[in-house]
Amino acid sequence: MRCPNCNNKNLGKIGSEQYYCWNCCLELSVEEGRININQIEEDGSLSSLNDIFYQQGS
Repeated sequence: MRCPNCNNKNLGKIGSEQYYCWNCCLELSVEEGRININQIEEDGSLSSLNDIFYQQGS
């Protein structure tokens, strides 16, 4: 698997179906065959970036 943001293969596994891109610092998770992309905020919370990567309805 490659990061959908930077196309880097250097992903670390942080949980079941959860990965971290060491290049652009995004967290990726796979749910029902779809990759969810999250930015890690300063307080440790996650903000979804799916709306940037996926068009609505696809």
